[in-house]
Amino acid sequence: MPTESGSCSTARQAKQKRKSHSLSIRRTNSSEQERTGLPREMLEGQDSKLPSSVRSTLLELFGQIEREFENLYIENLELRREIETLNERLAVEGQAVDGAELSKGQLKTKASHSTSQLSQKLKTTYKASTSKIVSSFKTTTSRAACQLVKEYVGHRDGIWDVSAARTPPVVLGTASADHTALLWSIETGRCLVKYSGHVGSVNSIKFHPSEQLALTASGDQTAHIWSYAVQLPTPQPVADTTQQVCGEDEVECSDKDEPDVDADVSSDCPTIRVPLTSLKSHQGVVIAADWLVGGKQVVTASWDRTANLFDVETAELVHALTGHDQELTHCCTHPTQRLVVTSSRDTTFRLWDFRDPSIHSVNVFQGHTDTVTSAVFTVGDNVVSGSDDRTVKVWDLRNMRSPIATIRTDSAINRINVCVSQKIIALPHDNRQVRLFDLSGVRLARLPRSSRQGHRRMVCCSAWSEDHPMCNLFTCGFDRQAIGWNINIPALLQEK
Repeated sequence: MPTESGSCSTARQAKQKRKSHSLSIRRTNSSEQERTGLPREMLEGQDSKLPSSVRSTLLELFGQIEREFENLYIENLELRREIETLNERLAVEGQAVDGAELSKGQLKTKASHSTSQLSQKLKTTYKASTSKIVSSFKTTTSRAACQLVKEYVGHRDGIWDVSAARTPPVVLGTASADHTALLWSIETGRCLVKYSGHVGSVNSIKFHPSEQLALTASGDQTAHIWSYAVQLPTPQPVADTTQQVCGEDEVECSDKDEPDVDADVSSDCPTIRVPLTSLKSHQGVVIAADWLVGGKQVVTASWDRTANLFDVETAELVHALTGHDQELTHCCTHPTQRLVVTSSRDTTFRLWDFRDPSIHSVNVFQGHTDTVTSAVFTVGDNVVSGSDDRTVKVWDLRNMRSPIATIRTDSAINRINVCVSQKIIALPHDNRQVRLFDLSGVRLARLPRSSRQGHRRMVCCSAWSEDHPMCNLFTCGFDRQAIGWNINIPALLQEK
């Protein structure tokens, strides 16, 4: 019989020794283990088409991996032994401290701490699970309480602002980046009047409290007051849109889903080209304008960091309101008092008081960390502010140190509006959502949004029409349309 040489015998013994200390990875499937668990010697002896250099390199790498697993296995065993030692030591210390047993008070404290941690975990889990259930119920409520009634399509560019007339005839007004403002019949969706007196984007529109006058602010650095006379058409039966309403499940839409406005709807309606009064004093874009109570004065807000108070009859500048450090984004007047609030990109909004004719005071509200996109009055002494920092805050004018309520959202807030009689806030978002909250910060509903209805791009503004039975809320956005919604407010409040 042939005998092994000394060197071969030594190599084989070393290999067997290394093999005895290696960690084998076992599979749970026994048949698979039999199929794949071949000895390394058999693998080395098998024929392979790989070059010998590549084969030896792979075997060396596999050997290194095997050694790494072996080291990890040894470390794991050591750690387990240390843990067992520590557990034994803790068990001994738990029974006796300096030879004496732990007092019942100490044991009770530890037990109480463990119980509180467990209770907190249970509360968190319960809250997370029940919030989904509550959301599902709110979805059902939103379907029944918030219904799309009418779409107003005719602009050739995004719509910045929407407003409803306060006195009969109640019409809808929209301000667009296409340099026009349109007045609509709320019932039929027909365009009644087109105003084309501006040479820049029309950024806002507001109606006079008692007369058929409209106030528009524009990127041409002016604000215009113009008169309109409309005759409302006979209302048509309203189509049932309840079957089209979708819930929280959102369907993403492409640009091809936008309304087809190739045919200019506004071309058939009367056009007004000359304003009654043109207000000029700003050195930048006039982003917003509003009527003071009584309608004898108006306030404008501009990117030149100032707000101006004008006399309507003479078109003269009464006050220049300075103090903001950056561009203004919005202005709003109180419905019953001579108060004005202006918001700015400097993260603040300011309250201007003109109740005393001899002097006007100003208060600065600092509570946001990003641009304040709008601030509006509610009934009484409250102001609601919205910001790009994704929060909406309710403030008490008598104590402006901190808000009385904070609403946190998942998207930047645009021009908000408050239903004064019902104290409901409509929040239009950059992400195309429109949500309804009460003044205490409780969410009431979300307007439906799907591929068939709702806005397909950013929602710029919302406006309540509290006296109109058909549409209670209007929204507009970059998809070049305004939408009228019927809001069943009693159903929302009952769910609350």
